[in-house]
Amino acid sequence: MSLRRRFAAATSVVALAGLLSPTATAEVGPMAIKQVAGGLNQAWAVDFLPDGTPLFTQRNAKSISRISGGAVEEVQTIPEAVVTAEGGLLGLAVSPDYATDQTVFVYYTSASDNRIAKLTLGSAPTPIVTGIPRGSQYHHGGRLRFGPDGYLYAGTGDGQTGENAQNDSSLGGKVLRVDKSGNAAPDNPGGRKWISKGHRNVQGLTWAGSDLYIADIGPSDVDELNRITPGGNYGWPTCSGPCDNPAFVNPVKTWPTSTATPSGLAYYKNSLYMASLKGGTFKLNTAGEGGKLYTELGRTRDEVAGPDGQLWVVTPSAIYTADGS
Repeated sequence: MSLRRRFAAATSVVALAGLLSPTATAEVGPMAIKQVAGGLNQAWAVDFLPDGTPLFTQRNAKSISRISGGAVEEVQTIPEAVVTAEGGLLGLAVSPDYATDQTVFVYYTSASDNRIAKLTLGSAPTPIVTGIPRGSQYHHGGRLRFGPDGYLYAGTGDGQTGENAQNDSSLGGKVLRVDKSGNAAPDNPGGRKWISKGHRNVQGLTWAGSDLYIADIGPSDVDELNRITPGGNYGWPTCSGPCDNPAFVNPVKTWPTSTATPSGLAYYKNSLYMASLKGGTFKLNTAGEGGKLYTELGRTRDEVAGPDGQLWVVTPSAIYTADGS
């Protein structure tokens, strides 16, 4: 089945439309929440080994750690990572074939670029995708997820140069789709490593069925939730939010940057959960209605549907689990 058909196969799974109304920002659906790790140094991403063991990155500590028996155990650091205001050790994704290949993938900022590397735990990383633009401080993107098709997806930023998002030769401002060696998936549009362009700073990736949704941090006006059409152009830097131009794909939903500034994104128990660096987490139902919950946690960085049936919520200083039943 072609990439476009795989993405289109579940278009009815989630139907989100319109803008979040001002009245929808009130807290919704309280969830029981439990801290599972604390005292962290800019925790950024979490994923799980086949036995359910959580692994997570800390951006500023440049470390990969595990949670075992209620305790945090550092597995290794990535000395090559360079910490900036938004850069450092960012995304993490465990291979879907971990039982046989023992491989973990990381996204980090180096002295010259952002890059994706693979490693076995405790070993030095081997870069598989390099040359993702980095700014002096901001717009690094960094989210990694394996899709239901088995390919590795990455959200990148424009590296503080908006033109990168429209430059077909640049990996900046894109959603990448590669195999575990860093090669373009064979059915990517144009044979490139990316499947969509025109993004500013993608930090959220999730699937509802086979539909890919991303969260993109906007400039000073609006942030975006987008459903990805392979080959689609999402408008940045020509415009942000809805564009009056048929060449661009409009967002499914937008928020004022003062309300959202989104990061990680999860699809959990038939709802989208979007981390908010302005505090709390957005929960949206399939009609696009909802609001924020557990705002008392402050900034949230990542949201992941865990293999234990819980929603895992990453904040800069702690990790929590929430029961969304």
